[in-house]
Amino acid sequence: MSDSEPGDSDEMAETAERAAELRRLIEHHASAYYQLDAPEIPDADYDALLAELRDIEASHPSLRSESSPSEKVGAPPLALFAEVRHDPPMMSLDNVFDMEEMAGWMEKMARVVPEVSGAPLVCEPKIDGLAVSLVYRDGLLVQAATRGNGRVGEDVTANVMTIGAVPHRLAWPSSLGPVPALLEVRGEVYMPVPDFEEMNRRQMEASERTFANPRNAAAGSLRQKDPAVTATRPLSYWAYQLALIEGYPMPETHSGCLELLGSCGLPVNPRTRVVVGIGEVMSVCAEWQAGRHDLDYEIDGAVVKVDDLGLQERLGATSHAPRWAIALKFPPEERSTRLVDIQVSIGRTGRATPFAVLQPVVVGGSTVSMATLHNEDQVRLKDVRPGDMVVVRKAGDVIPEVLRPVLSERPAGLPAWRFPRRCPSCGGPLVRLPGEADTFCTNIDCPAQRVQRVVHFASRAGMDIEGFGEKRVGQLVDLGLVRDPGDLYGIPTGDLAGVERLGDLSAQNLEAALQASKSRPLDRLLVGLGIRHLGPAASRSLALSLRSLDAIAASDESTLAGIDGIGPVIAASVRGFFDSEANQAVIAKLRSAGVLAAAPPAGPLQASPVPSTAGPSTAGPAQTLAGRSVVVTGTLEGYSRAEAEEAIIARGGKCPGSVSKRTWAVVVGTDPGASKLKKADELGIPVVPGARFEDLLSSGELPVGG
Repeated sequence: MSDSEPGDSDEMAETAERAAELRRLIEHHASAYYQLDAPEIPDADYDALLAELRDIEASHPSLRSESSPSEKVGAPPLALFAEVRHDPPMMSLDNVFDMEEMAGWMEKMARVVPEVSGAPLVCEPKIDGLAVSLVYRDGLLVQAATRGNGRVGEDVTANVMTIGAVPHRLAWPSSLGPVPALLEVRGEVYMPVPDFEEMNRRQMEASERTFANPRNAAAGSLRQKDPAVTATRPLSYWAYQLALIEGYPMPETHSGCLELLGSCGLPVNPRTRVVVGIGEVMSVCAEWQAGRHDLDYEIDGAVVKVDDLGLQERLGATSHAPRWAIALKFPPEERSTRLVDIQVSIGRTGRATPFAVLQPVVVGGSTVSMATLHNEDQVRLKDVRPGDMVVVRKAGDVIPEVLRPVLSERPAGLPAWRFPRRCPSCGGPLVRLPGEADTFCTNIDCPAQRVQRVVHFASRAGMDIEGFGEKRVGQLVDLGLVRDPGDLYGIPTGDLAGVERLGDLSAQNLEAALQASKSRPLDRLLVGLGIRHLGPAASRSLALSLRSLDAIAASDESTLAGIDGIGPVIAASVRGFFDSEANQAVIAKLRSAGVLAAAPPAGPLQASPVPSTAGPSTAGPAQTLAGRSVVVTGTLEGYSRAEAEEAIIARGGKCPGSVSKRTWAVVVGTDPGASKLKKADELGIPVVPGARFEDLLSSGELPVGG
């Protein structure tokens, strides 16, 4: 049935109403993104709205309109800046979301221009930044403009002049002849991730506005009325297209254009590849998607272009995008979903941590139904409330996190969430001490704490007792078979076999795992005991220095504090642990069960091996950090705290828990400890951004520029 034929008028009216609503939403969010630099929803959600509108307009031509946002590029320029007309226009790119759609795009091109089949393609990382055109006359930068709506942009010349990566004068090679009278290059202004994180940290400390992500930080920094403000922001630039050149022949290929731009001193992304065929495109895109967090700038996909400029011209463009280029969008790492509830979990130390219960959503390549909210202050600062639409982020293996509410969709009268006063496990009081960010259940017999203490003891980083996860330990605690880690070794096999859904064979496997754990080294036992502030590296220092559990238990604070990597805070915590009668009782049970707690072999400080499911290992990594003390603070992308410490120690280094004069470098991830940063600053210790951690591991040298 065509739109001109009679049909279901109610259905058509609903479709028209939905199209109008989509246009309103898209215009609203486009303004927030492009003009206000304050996005309310993730890119993926915006793309979904736009895709739905285009589907409706394709199915119902009568609903199409030249003023529809589906036909527009970007957004109108701000009145704050003078207007710049783009000729040729700065177009947008159409998107595909998987390799099947990518193959369809390539087949469609070949139907229009058969010579495209088998022709070289250029793959470029899709930088998540702000498109900017640079115009050079006689080699001098005379104009810089944002994309705006594609035809008219904003004059940001004075601001771009402050970006160190943008040359004011082209380094035109004399071997190429006279400098071109006119050269226009287009590219992306962006903010490196480590610099973004540091800037946001400073803004937060000064109680100033923070940015949602590096892209919006870059856009907000570039579009400042005062160029002096832009000059303080860590912006950079990648060139991706030679738009015009006069006085020198245009190269025949896109890759040739990029080579020419690079020879002029313009920054061209070194990861750009020339490939042939869908197989090579797939390989490059898969590689970039897997390694997107290894870069110090954000990418959200890959751009694929026909290399031959003659073929590009024959393929032409639609009203908003070239037909010879496409953007493959990687699975989104931010999505919006409904916040169903905020609940509180109780950890082994009694810390009460709020977490979000979400309407399940696919983000970062997996389905997310829960996300962390860190602590009471974070919930209040973010002002997220049960019933809100919220933006959720999951990058790589990082724990999902709620970033912010979508305020434009908040139901009227939605009440703010209040931190509970009672423990959800035992009903005891939840207490927040003055000056502390965390809230604690003070009941040491709280069932939730007992479960988590035992789970931690049996964890891979601790005694590595396979089969004692949270669900199984919860059963044992509920049955009264286990109250603390020492009880694990005293459960009769017959009682294990009687646990629900645990047969004789499984019970025997658990018993075997318990027996095997008795010979774990001393440092692993110390980790498993869960002594506050005592991590894997400090546990190894203690074990190597004092050699036995009895010697550690008998040492005073000053002796403990004198051990490399311990310090007064950890020393006080260790002393307090062994002074506790309850902890002494647990240790007595462990001794009675035959837990050996043997010291690691003498010699250089190395990691006690953590069992792995991988095959036989090859030779260990190069000792790039031999003898060096590296402190880690905050969360590192792709590493747990234990894994980061293991990586340092495996390369011959030390990873103490505190900063001292002996510290060689401090690696700073997200949410770092303020005291460690302050100490590093006072002592002049080099600080390495978390994004450069792997550079540090591989080279053993401090990255240039931090």
